[in-house]
Amino acid sequence: MNIRRYLAQVGPNLCASDNGGEFINHHLLAWCEKRKITFTRSRPGNSNDGCHVEQKNWAIVRTVVGYHRYDSEAELLLRGKIWVLQSQLANYFCPQQKLVSKVRNGAKVAKKYDTATTPHRRAEHHTAVGKHDKEILADTYTGSINPATVQRQIQALTTELLTLTTSKAGPAKRRPSTRALSNESTNQTSRAS
Repeated sequence: MNIRRYLAQVGPNLCASDNGGEFINHHLLAWCEKRKITFTRSRPGNSNDGCHVEQKNWAIVRTVVGYHRYDSEAELLLRGKIWVLQSQLANYFCPQQKLVSKVRNGAKVAKKYDTATTPHRRAEHHTAVGKHDKEILADTYTGSINPATVQRQIQALTTELLTLTTSKAGPAKRRPSTRALSNESTNQTSRAS
């Protein structure tokens, strides 16, 4: 993703990424320090948030668009359309249970979960979400979101994305065989008498 487009989305003074060297290098760090951009990693005091993000990468990202490499502008536009629809589907119509507590009794672990509800409903009842944001969520929900229609649109866009990706790859080349043919073997076959 283009760094300027990313900063336009999240705000001019914040950059959130993984800690790996593939994300943060000396050039990017110097560029951000020059522009007074702050790097963030995870929630304060929760250093193990990465596993939850990676879980959602499989549960949402990989199940919707697969494991292909999407690097053209057309693919990026299609993925953007897919994510808008997928976020509506996941946030308004897919309830989730959250772990409330874990109690260990010897070798057994008793887990308690809250009642399954959608992220939209959780946001409606959360005190940190402002009134204006709650109104936007309510307007979007009471608008014209039909889960069956959204799912069909996602499937159509995903099919188009797959067609676009596989068409640019070209025909698959067959790897040359490293095995000798049976008549080219150096050891002659013999029968036991």
